[in-house]
Amino acid sequence: MTSVRHVEEDASDLEALAEARRNAYSRVAFTRWLGVQRAYSKDGRARLTVEGRPELENVIHAIHGGVVLTLMDVVMASAAVSLVDFQKTAVTLNLSSSFVRPGRGRLVADGEVLQTLDGVILCQAEVRDATDEVVARGMGSFRYLPLPEAT
Repeated sequence: MTSVRHVEEDASDLEALAEARRNAYSRVAFTRWLGVQRAYSKDGRARLTVEGRPELENVIHAIHGGVVLTLMDVVMASAAVSLVDFQKTAVTLNLSSSFVRPGRGRLVADGEVLQTLDGVILCQAEVRDATDEVVARGMGSFRYLPLPEAT
């Protein structure tokens, strides 16, 4: 007979594993260095933030476009993996972007899944800056891959 305590421990272990999967991007040195923080990632939608700092700026003291593009890529992938309860990773097949204006200060990226067809996940993203102005918009296509074994 399974004890209540054993069931609670199993549930706790499963929740810890799920939380570790949800935070997989934080194990990537580059996103950690950028300071990417997740506000949420659920039901095909995600929001990530990056606090502006001098080492992320370009010559006009705006956040470098590479940071903005990375944020769009990661927020769309995060939205995609939320649909499969973070049981897989999503790799980028294609990414297109339109930069609207220079972004300064805190960046907030919102991503959402638009469609899944034949194993390809189509997503869109928008990044806003500290003044809530749109900095960039993008679309991307992704494919699920198995997660690597934990090390």
